[in-house]
Amino acid sequence: MPAKISTAIRQRAARIKLLLCDVDGVLTDGSVFIGGEREVKRFNIRDGLGLILAQRAGLKVGWVSARPSVVTEMRAKELKIDFLVQQGDKISKTGAIEKLLAREKFNWDEVCFVGDDVVDLGPLARAGLGVAVADARPQVKAAADFVTRAAGGRGAVREVIEMILRAQGKWEPVIAVYRK
Repeated sequence: MPAKISTAIRQRAARIKLLLCDVDGVLTDGSVFIGGEREVKRFNIRDGLGLILAQRAGLKVGWVSARPSVVTEMRAKELKIDFLVQQGDKISKTGAIEKLLAREKFNWDEVCFVGDDVVDLGPLARAGLGVAVADARPQVKAAADFVTRAAGGRGAVREVIEMILRAQGKWEPVIAVYRK
């Protein structure tokens, strides 16, 4: 059952044109298995379909990670994610996002940012809709406009996408094709 959404959150969600997500702890459960030739991460398949549905409904989607990862890049390519930022400086995601917004002509009010840890505080504070996953750090939850019921890597991104598309009146049209 989806969380009860306030009118204010619904109005913010209706303005979103760009969904940006942290990766580790949001699209995954935060676990990274390293050994052999590459690392392994577990992504939620429902989040993946949600990202595809968001794009079909006209949203742009991107991932912003402070930690570069070949596995993240592989999953982003598989899902045809519009923007992948793997900054590597581990300090400020805000600056990296501001460059993206300027290049693509978006403003912060049109952005939903989903995060889980302190490196996400800057984007959460600036985004038109800042979202923390259910198992986010306490200060991240406190900074967010909305906290999901689902944990990171357990469908939280899908929950956010459904909320945005419902607020925009796009959810039923985008899933109608699956009712045939």
